[in-house]
Amino acid sequence: MKLATLNDGSRDGRLLLVSRDLSQALDASAIAPTLQAALDDWTRLEAALQPLYRRLNAGDAAGAFPLCAEDLLAPLPRAWQWLDGSCFLSHGALMQKAFNLDPIDGAERIPLMYQGAGDDFLGPRADIALPSEAHGIDFEGEFAVLLDEVPMGCPADQALAHVRLVLQLNDVSLRALAPREMLTGFGFLQAKPSSSFAPVAVTPDELGEAWRDGRVHLPLNVAWNGAWFGHPHGGAMHFGFHQLIAHAAMTRRLSAGTLIGSGTVSNADRSVGSACIAERRAIEIIAHGEARTGFMRFGDRVRMEALGLDGQPLFGAIEQRVVQGGWPCA
Repeated sequence: MKLATLNDGSRDGRLLLVSRDLSQALDASAIAPTLQAALDDWTRLEAALQPLYRRLNAGDAAGAFPLCAEDLLAPLPRAWQWLDGSCFLSHGALMQKAFNLDPIDGAERIPLMYQGAGDDFLGPRADIALPSEAHGIDFEGEFAVLLDEVPMGCPADQALAHVRLVLQLNDVSLRALAPREMLTGFGFLQAKPSSSFAPVAVTPDELGEAWRDGRVHLPLNVAWNGAWFGHPHGGAMHFGFHQLIAHAAMTRRLSAGTLIGSGTVSNADRSVGSACIAERRAIEIIAHGEARTGFMRFGDRVRMEALGLDGQPLFGAIEQRVVQGGWPCA
């Protein structure tokens, strides 16, 4: 199934079913008013949603209407818990080499993960409003999974049974603010503003063979101001999502609606480009002794999209503009 959230003026929006080709949508709020409600009672409500999804794809669903990404919120506009990993070790290795950082002990055995702010996710066409260009505005292309309830101590070999939906996101980062926050040992706060999500969340079966080993085996196409920036492949995750789930659930239960991210998609093959500016800058520092690419400016645009193995739309595209915002600018 493919699901989205209509911006109906409420904080959590209204649940939509979306056709496989992303052309049509159907109000599903009579079954589950919101995506969170669907996740809270997934087994029962999925059984009710599936027949409607089949009718929508067959062109036989009364009330279907054209899908417009501008009318959508993030698939899950706010999450009980947002946990982001750093699972592409080639990205970390680049940062260490470019900035002479000490390697993180056990990084190849234990996933890196921080708890982010899940209270204000942005939709696929929403402006990214930030207070200052001096903060080093960067995009980060990632994949993520949405879970139902996960018991404490869930082992990795059982964890994928709790993955209900797969998503694609732009985890916006403010690079000038990150170094101090990392040194404190308390994790990110100011350096991680609201993340943005592609229009549609999809059940793992929609990915077909691209979903295996707890990884999204697809390239993520990233463009900055209309120019190609990279298409790194999601299959290069060192840790799969099953391992991330087990890591997060080691000492606590994860509630339904917990969202877990992969971290910036990155490949050791530099010819595929990057999914964030910081990585390109690190490559430049290593090659030339200095970074030659600046961070984003107000008015800049970023586009991200991962297509299915058949070349057809899967999650839909993130297309956003960076603007100045916040008090007293708003």
